[in-house]
Amino acid sequence: MHLGRTYSAGDNTTLDLLSFLKERNEYVSGQEVADAMGISRNAVWKQIERLRKEGIEIEAVTGKGYRIVDESDAFGERSIKSVLHTSWLGQELLFFNEIDSTNDELKRRADKGAKEGLVAVADIQTKGKGRRGRSWTTPAGVNIAMSYLLRPELPPDIAPMMTLIMAMAAAKGIKEISSLETRIKWPNDIVINGKKLVGILTEMTAEPDFIHEVIVGTGINVNTESFPEEISDTATSMRIEGGRTYSRSKTVAAVTEAFESYYEIFLQTGDLRGLKDEYNVLCANVGAEVRVLDPKGEYEGLAQGIDDKGELIVRKDDGTEERVYAGEVSVRGIYGYV
Repeated sequence: MHLGRTYSAGDNTTLDLLSFLKERNEYVSGQEVADAMGISRNAVWKQIERLRKEGIEIEAVTGKGYRIVDESDAFGERSIKSVLHTSWLGQELLFFNEIDSTNDELKRRADKGAKEGLVAVADIQTKGKGRRGRSWTTPAGVNIAMSYLLRPELPPDIAPMMTLIMAMAAAKGIKEISSLETRIKWPNDIVINGKKLVGILTEMTAEPDFIHEVIVGTGINVNTESFPEEISDTATSMRIEGGRTYSRSKTVAAVTEAFESYYEIFLQTGDLRGLKDEYNVLCANVGAEVRVLDPKGEYEGLAQGIDDKGELIVRKDDGTEERVYAGEVSVRGIYGYV
């Protein structure tokens, strides 16, 4: 009999079953599973079927039992939680096969008193949003749409910084899963080879001096093989860049773990002073000529990196420096998107 952690029936039965089978990594009889978890053979079968619906391939052989064959395409609450190692972010996790918007869902939950750390993840997102009202499409079976609910006890003007933290987390998590070296186009677009891989949208509900909640939404192009002609020159995916498919569950986990770590550093000072050096290393704009599309008047200059507030420092030809606030203007490369 395998002697490992103790498993118990309850809301996490399916997750426990997944962990149990992964630890054993061999055929395990239905009776042994039932005995170890304190549930019936029939309950074991039902949980096996639930795991299969998440995309986990489980083989059942008469006289041998059950064995995980492949979980690379698994995407659901149980497969994510089985690889997520955080202290508080995502410990309460909602998974949706299809939803209008993970950001909107967390807004609805926040209005009902949901706690900080709630995470929503979806396979299909029908009304995803990007910056400036643009749409962000999340088709079935290939990408990630997810949002985090945060309630920082800080002034409302810190909200734009959260999107830079999310960009850093996305870059770090993607590298961990795929070894792909991405860059950040200030303030929060993740790019590789000049094309966009990740989109981030931060939304806040606040009073003049008090934040009710900040919701950070992220869309990651993971296993998309091709894009519509109108965006094929500017969009890419991990699969296109890496030449293979990647686990979406592991990608969610890696990005979420990175965000929790960066967010806790941010909370210590309420600004980006503890993160800006790492951000500037990742920022594709640093040292590059940029065009600032300011409603008050466009100008060009050399990007120097961000300050403690996440504003982009741009040195103009006359030697003066401007600090660009993420919520007000757009920045483009002189010769292209980045």
